[in-house]
Amino acid sequence: MIVMKKIILLLLFIQGALMSQVGTTNFYNDYSLYKDNIISERRFGHEVITQLVEKLKKNPKFTVEVKGYSLNGDPIYLISTGSGSTRVLSWSQMHGDESTATMALVDLFNFLAADDNYNDFRKNLLENVTLYFVPMLNPDGAGMFQRRNALDIDLNRDAARQQMPESKVLVALQDSIKPEFGFNLHDQSTYYTAGRSKSSAMLSFLAPAYNYAKDMNAVREKTMQVIGHIYNQLSPFIPGHIGRYDDEYEPRAFGEFMMRNGTASTLVESGGWKNDSEKQFIRKMNFVTLLTAYEVIASGGYQKVSTDVYWSIPENERNLFDLMLRNVNIEYKGKSYIIDLGIKREEENTPDFKDKYYSGKIEDIGDLSVFAGYEEINCSGLVVKEGKTYPESFKNFADLKKLDYIALLREGYTSVLCEELPKEKFSKLPLNVLAKRSDKKEGIKTGDPANLILYRNDKLVYVVVNGFLFDLNTNKLNIYNTINFEK
Repeated sequence: MIVMKKIILLLLFIQGALMSQVGTTNFYNDYSLYKDNIISERRFGHEVITQLVEKLKKNPKFTVEVKGYSLNGDPIYLISTGSGSTRVLSWSQMHGDESTATMALVDLFNFLAADDNYNDFRKNLLENVTLYFVPMLNPDGAGMFQRRNALDIDLNRDAARQQMPESKVLVALQDSIKPEFGFNLHDQSTYYTAGRSKSSAMLSFLAPAYNYAKDMNAVREKTMQVIGHIYNQLSPFIPGHIGRYDDEYEPRAFGEFMMRNGTASTLVESGGWKNDSEKQFIRKMNFVTLLTAYEVIASGGYQKVSTDVYWSIPENERNLFDLMLRNVNIEYKGKSYIIDLGIKREEENTPDFKDKYYSGKIEDIGDLSVFAGYEEINCSGLVVKEGKTYPESFKNFADLKKLDYIALLREGYTSVLCEELPKEKFSKLPLNVLAKRSDKKEGIKTGDPANLILYRNDKLVYVVVNGFLFDLNTNKLNIYNTINFEK
């Protein structure tokens, strides 16, 4: 009899796992049906949430409430749906420049509002759980596309002192709703890898510690079980690209605050994916992640997942560059040495916060064999030198726009001189612009702007301008922007 019961339980477990896998596969395959095309880029402000709220107010499936206001007076909304006894709270954009999950939530609302083949799934889900969402906790930071709020406070370091109005909203929601589960939705550095691999950590998860000893209790255990289930289900779609975030205890952070107060709070961190600077594929995977999580919470299936799965997820490491030039020959005092060059492109906001530009710099030089690049070039047999500055000086940008950029790049010029620089730090020209010539040659060093030329037998092969690679074999200009230098 005992053996028979074990067999039945095993069959139920297998059946549940298969049903969940089918659900995750469908969420992945059908995502395009629910993607909201009002957002196609990461930079957007509170006006998007306002549009969303006005639409959801007309739908009886949703309840929309104002739960507080930001420092600058923008309303912070709570959106809820469902009638189940298990309460789940998800909040995004606590950091204003971490918008990937907010995009996914907009898509998720479309899914929950739809009338289609998923009706049975939605009915079962919302009979078992009540879902609560704060789709933009830091609207002031979002408007300036910056991490911190209007007073330059990191809200995720205000859980203990609770001084900011935005933080007080989240604390009050935890107290009033008393959610059993929480999803703390963030973006992480795109330079993280999943463990010691060379694969980007597109998604990372954490079951935060609730004390310095990192002890286990029932709340943290079920968080790990939910994450383990997500990992099992998403791995076939992004194999090797899921990491585990560092669990160092931070008493001022909200993940730890939630765990201390009884909410099984999963940290979701959206990282990097090749050729996805606007994180649209990562947005899709956030959508799949949340639906997969809500489903297993509603069914209780997470209880069958071992915490060993969570601990098997490789912990994040910083092993990535934007551009890796491997096996480059560099000359010094008549001798040649083989090195690797790791280049990173630091993203910065334009003055109106509506767009971005990059500042490409040499991050590291030497043996970088344990690191990887989103873009990698094997430069065996190539010699690297500093980029050249065109000898002629120009009056203004109007004169510069008349230049044959391809011809200049093919001659190894990475910069031009201009007497009248614009106020902006960047330019859409494929050449850097200098106000003054500098004949000082210090060699290629870490921290320098990434403006390089690479030769084979005195024949130019590649030009790197502001960290972007120009391949002379293709003539394809993929230089996003360059920099205007006053000195």
